[in-house]
Amino acid sequence: MTQQNRTAYENVHARPAVPLEPVARLRALRSVELHTPAFTESTDFYTEVWGLEPVEQDRDATWLRGTGEEHHVLALTRGERNGLGRITFAVATPAEIDEAARRLLARGIVPVAGPGPLDQVGGGYGLRFTDPEGRLVELSAQTHAVTPRGRDAAVPVGVTHTVLNTTDIDAAVAFYTSVLGLRVSDWSEHQMAFLRCNADHHCIAFNQAAWASLNHVAYEMTSVDHFMRGLGRLRHHGITPQWGPGRHGPGNNTFSYFTDPAGLVCEYTSEVAQIVEDAWIAKVWRRTPDLSDLWGTAGPPSQKIRCHMAGEPDPGPLAPATDEVSA
Repeated sequence: MTQQNRTAYENVHARPAVPLEPVARLRALRSVELHTPAFTESTDFYTEVWGLEPVEQDRDATWLRGTGEEHHVLALTRGERNGLGRITFAVATPAEIDEAARRLLARGIVPVAGPGPLDQVGGGYGLRFTDPEGRLVELSAQTHAVTPRGRDAAVPVGVTHTVLNTTDIDAAVAFYTSVLGLRVSDWSEHQMAFLRCNADHHCIAFNQAAWASLNHVAYEMTSVDHFMRGLGRLRHHGITPQWGPGRHGPGNNTFSYFTDPAGLVCEYTSEVAQIVEDAWIAKVWRRTPDLSDLWGTAGPPSQKIRCHMAGEPDPGPLAPATDEVSA
């Protein structure tokens, strides 16, 4: 853990005389960047099989969009090992980005980039900082618009949530709620926590694990019909779910999990529960098969998909190559 991350971790547990406000109002999970050694194969998979559309590509990176309004929802970057590059959240205005920078500094968290114009595909005005476990978080506003796409095809709208493995679920939840203003929607015992930034039940979930890593990235399908037709399209490519189809208890969303050519887990999902902010009461779900899959169609996850979801220990994209993951 770097000194900056350690400071951020300690600040989560500090009790200031006047509680600090979250740094910004997050509107949505905008995109996820993945580092992969199987760059060419993964690019082919997400474009030809998964259903995303490339918006730009160079030798070492590909940016892909869904049918939604985001410029891109997935960025693939060539890397020596699997890892999470960055998670990007949408913020409304550049002024809010500037205010977020001031509030981060008040907490002792120094942005690693910005605030300012983002020199990257998709443009925008934003900033980046690391969380206590080294994940790179980006807040952005005024990204480039894209031409609308129809939503009749059984392909993803965009990224709807990502699940992250953490060595300290309480500290992770405390950081993302107090610093980023996410709200806890539900718990799955003390094993998983589901956090939201808008009406969707969750945009981020944390899973207690032996090391920090990416668990999976979930892609929204327009409806359960699109979800099932998407599974049919994958089957035509010779690809069957490693877990699913089913419907989760927490979030009430449909699910089917697959692995990409690098072994990273990706999910098709639809019909995630919508939260009425003033009426919602978080629950603690028991970790039983009938609640993990309300349909009873998926069965328990196999040891193989569990291993893929565990991922590889990931100290974060800014960690030195020799940096070791803390136990």
